[in-house]
Amino acid sequence: MPELRHEDSVFVLDLGDGENRFAPDWMKSVHSLLDTVVDHPGPAALVTTGRGKFFSNGLDLDWLGEHGDRLAPYVADVQVLLARLLTLPVPTVAAVNGHAFGAGAMLAMAHDFRIMRADRGYFCFPEVDIHIPFSPGMAALIQGKLTPAAAIASMTTGRRFGGGEARDLALVDDVADESGLIEAATARIRPLAGKDRTTLGTIKSTMYVTAVTALTNP
Repeated sequence: MPELRHEDSVFVLDLGDGENRFAPDWMKSVHSLLDTVVDHPGPAALVTTGRGKFFSNGLDLDWLGEHGDRLAPYVADVQVLLARLLTLPVPTVAAVNGHAFGAGAMLAMAHDFRIMRADRGYFCFPEVDIHIPFSPGMAALIQGKLTPAAAIASMTTGRRFGGGEARDLALVDDVADESGLIEAATARIRPLAGKDRTTLGTIKSTMYVTAVTALTNP
C-alpha cells in the first residue's frame, strides 16, 4: 500500500512496490496521504514515485473483472483522483521509476512535472490496443499537458516510450539515473514549496478547468 515520508519541505508519496494499480483501497490510501500533505502547516511540495518495476500499471482490471456492475463508479473514482492531483495546491512532480501505463501514465501526467528513469521503464497510453477509448476527462487531461503532435503520437499509437523518447516528445520533463531519480525530482520541486496554496490551487483549477470539469462530471 502507499506510504508517505517527509523530508524537510518535501513529501515523498511512495505508491508501493507492486504494479500499483488503482484498486479502491489503494485510491483511498492515496487520498488520505494527500490530505496529510495539503494539511501540513509549513511549506510543502510532493514527489510521487514507486519502487521496483512499476510506477503504476493503471486500472485494476482484476478487480473490475469481479465487480463489473461497479464500472461506472469505479471510473468516476479514478477520475476524481486524477483531478485532485491535477489541481493539488502544492507543487508536484512524478518521479517515474518504472512502467507507467494507461491510468498510471495519466497519474504521472496529472503532476506539475515528470522526471523519468533513463534506463528502464515505458511510458504508454495503450488504450487503442486494448480497446478502451479514453473518457472525455482522461483525454482532456492528457491534451491539457501535451502539444497536439505529442498527444497524437502517444494517444493514437499505443507506443511505448522509453525515458529518452518520452523526454524528447515532452511526455516527461527530464530523465535521471535510477540512483538519482528522487534527488532530481526533489531538486526540481523543493524551491517551489513555499508557494501560497490558495493562489496556486486557484491557478491550477483555472488552467485545467476543461479537464477538471470533464473528469468530475462524467
